[in-house]
Amino acid sequence: MNTKAFQEKIGIHFKNEEILERALTHTSYAYEHTIESNEKLEFLGDAILEFVISDFLYKNYNNLSEGEMTKVRAGCVCEESLYKLAIKHNFSDFLNLGKSEIVSNGTKRPTILADSVEAVIAAMYLDAGLEKTKEFILKNLSEIVENASKNVGQKDYKTVLQEKLQENGDINIEYKTIKEEGPDHDKKFTVELVVNGKPLTTGEGASKKLAEMQAAKKALENDRR
Repeated sequence: MNTKAFQEKIGIHFKNEEILERALTHTSYAYEHTIESNEKLEFLGDAILEFVISDFLYKNYNNLSEGEMTKVRAGCVCEESLYKLAIKHNFSDFLNLGKSEIVSNGTKRPTILADSVEAVIAAMYLDAGLEKTKEFILKNLSEIVENASKNVGQKDYKTVLQEKLQENGDINIEYKTIKEEGPDHDKKFTVELVVNGKPLTTGEGASKKLAEMQAAKKALENDRR
């Protein structure tokens, strides 16, 4: 693996390239070659992520309650956010995967990519210390923190719609993905909102979650007309 190219991509120079190599080594590859995988680094990276985001929220978002900060942090230190970070920096081009994962398109699996981000963050910490690691995390996630903090006190459109539709009893609400377009770094999903088997609206977004939210928003807007 070309660790030099990866370091250029993420903008971090490693003194110890072996630890970076391990951070990008999935269990499937480690098993085939009888070497250590990135699992322990994932464990450490997850803790570092939570600490850095918690510290950032505590120092910069005095208006948020403890519960709200917890919700914002959860929205940032999650598979979807880390997956997007991995796509942004082309992690899939540098992962060491076993043959089985390569065949099953493991380089595109959100779980594998998100876990590798945590492992690389731990490798950064062990190699360069907390400050450099903190710079990388905040550079890539502070915008997500900002967006999440703006909406934390509000009910999302899906929740509002569900409460409204179920005022008079149980109703079956489904969100079906009907289209997925674009390359990994610029996906667009189209989701159809189906209520009691009847298509109601569609929504589009850069993730299934955002597309579902858009579909629910349209349904609420249509109901007000």
